[in-house]
Amino acid sequence: MEKKTEQWSTRLGFILSSAGAAVGLGAIWKFPYMTGMNGGGAFFFIFILFTVLIGLPLLIAEFVIGRGAQKEAVSAYQKLAPKKSIFSFIGHWGVIGAFILMSFYSVVGGWVLIYSLMSLPGMIITDNADYGALFDMITGNPLITVAGLAVFVFFNSFVISNGIKNGIEKYSKILMPLLFIFFIIIVVRALTFEGAMEGVRFFLQPDFSQLNGENILYALGQAFFSLAVGISVMVTYSSYLAKNVSLTKSAASVSVMNILVSLLAGLAIFPIVFSFGLEPAEGPGLLFVVLPEAFSQMPFGEIFLSLFLFLFLFAILTSSFSMLEIITASMNEKMKASRKQIAWAAGAAVFIFGIPAALSSNVLADFHIFGKTAFDASDFLVSNIMLPGGCLLIALFVGFKMNRTLVEQEFHAGNQFGNGMFQIWYQILRWLAPVMIIIVFLYSIRDILNV
Repeated sequence: MEKKTEQWSTRLGFILSSAGAAVGLGAIWKFPYMTGMNGGGAFFFIFILFTVLIGLPLLIAEFVIGRGAQKEAVSAYQKLAPKKSIFSFIGHWGVIGAFILMSFYSVVGGWVLIYSLMSLPGMIITDNADYGALFDMITGNPLITVAGLAVFVFFNSFVISNGIKNGIEKYSKILMPLLFIFFIIIVVRALTFEGAMEGVRFFLQPDFSQLNGENILYALGQAFFSLAVGISVMVTYSSYLAKNVSLTKSAASVSVMNILVSLLAGLAIFPIVFSFGLEPAEGPGLLFVVLPEAFSQMPFGEIFLSLFLFLFLFAILTSSFSMLEIITASMNEKMKASRKQIAWAAGAAVFIFGIPAALSSNVLADFHIFGKTAFDASDFLVSNIMLPGGCLLIALFVGFKMNRTLVEQEFHAGNQFGNGMFQIWYQILRWLAPVMIIIVFLYSIRDILNV
């Protein structure tokens, strides 16, 4: 007997949950340091361009697949794709990608959780603090990193075990508005510092002389990563959506919210960085090392640091919900066990698989795969191979293999767009998107061969 599929209770709940799936490490952690390292405002401009021209069409494609099949990722492709073709396995590709991504994502989630809890009693900003040493101490302690991983995965399993309406949608409706409120508070505070406008100009005033081919490719990869396309998370989310809801308008809303969060992240970070004479191209340590230093130099800095850390934690949680959901939903479709049992079992598997990544900065620091630690290897595999690979297969599937009548029905449902808009989207999906994805993919393969 087929299990009954839940649905989102409202379109707003679906949009906030989908935006939450997209907004996480990509928008708040990765986007600012990638912008700082790749030309500032010019990178941001190209990122927006690629998000609209390539990311949005792919997001709509995943929505079309999910609601068109009314199935989670694995079953959706098996239902819609030619039997035993490569396209019938895209769902499995996505579930595997989400599992690997969730395993190392939860490690960073554990770090942020630890930092957030430490900030409440004022244990981070102290006299003569060495923030680099603090970060090394936390990530270098195997008990702390594994404990952080365990608690982060536990909370995800709890939320997912409660289903769509009472789990993902309920908590996304709380966390996403809080995320925007916290961000606005921090942005307002950041803009009050002397020299803040220099940071705003760096972020919002494009200097295209700073751009090169590598920057442009990074911007395209960032657009994929930030919208969570390529691992069929949005296929699963849209399968819970009613037929009268416009997929194009929903996808546009998610894309706009993602760009808005990226904008707020830049406006929160770069004015602070420039005000205190810090380095915008600091890299991945920007959040954990540079920002505590900046907050320590401002009145009520501990309070604002705590706000920022909990903001970041909220964003990571709403994103990680989507990863565990695609794993749970695919298992729930095939197994006789209850959703709660499957969610906890999936969480346990993620925790076990994530332990090597959690230990990459301590006891397994000398263990390498193709010259990378377990954490970095997992990140590279998902971000540079599985995401663009999944995007390419999805674009080709919807553009050439999926029943065109069904594609048109899903595209037009709930809106008044003419056929011209459909044709533009369809041709982008068939030709422009695959070419751009192949370029990114080949660039990633070149990096592997250089190892």
